[in-house]
Amino acid sequence: MTRFQGKSVLVTGGSSGIGFAAAKAFASEGARVVITGRDADALDTARAALGADAIAVRNDAGSVAAARELAAAIGAAGIRLDAVFVNAGTAKFAAFADVDEAFWDATFNTNVKGAYFQIQALLPLLNKGASIVINGSINAHIGMPSSSVYAASKAAVISLAKTLSAELLPRGVRVNVVSPGPVQTPLYGKLGLDAAQLEATAAQILQQVPVGRFGTPDEIASTVLHLSAPESAFIVGTEIIADGGMSQL
Repeated sequence: MTRFQGKSVLVTGGSSGIGFAAAKAFASEGARVVITGRDADALDTARAALGADAIAVRNDAGSVAAARELAAAIGAAGIRLDAVFVNAGTAKFAAFADVDEAFWDATFNTNVKGAYFQIQALLPLLNKGASIVINGSINAHIGMPSSSVYAASKAAVISLAKTLSAELLPRGVRVNVVSPGPVQTPLYGKLGLDAAQLEATAAQILQQVPVGRFGTPDEIASTVLHLSAPESAFIVGTEIIADGGMSQL
């Protein structure tokens, strides 16, 4: 398929996991892809895999200044965007009693403030008919222990998609959310848990997934592309949950 032939797409956090899977899928359908991330080596590897037209920009998703710098860099390259996947995020779990202000700020700065101001900075670069997809999470809908801060941050961006849809639709810009359930990505190794805790947590989560497995990054990427393509032009301010039936229990 070539749904994105001649289109330009930005994927934040596009050097690994769901972001990289989405970037690959966009590129395979003809898009010129811009990816961001914090790790320079991972960005270089991802850019090489995406092809000669891909652009990789080292960027801190939790910084308002970096959001503006990214928009300026894309504009300076003469690129106008047809789709944006706001994927960069952090996921760390902690028991309610152990959460401090620094923990809260680190999560909300990246997952909420960063996303908010990144979209704001990109507005002048969005073509009419552009689509924005925000990466949410099933955690916004279920009461998983030790996920209070992460879940609250994802609930915030789901709400943001609805309000921004109402505000940006007159510009011809749609905003939607894809909320994955458990997906086998490097993010699970960054939850702040040791190996034993991580294994126990994964086993506990797996028991709650009716299909009996974790999802794959490619499965989430396919939903991102659907929401980014003209075929979904009637889908506005909506959240698509891809969780293997987890939220139906």
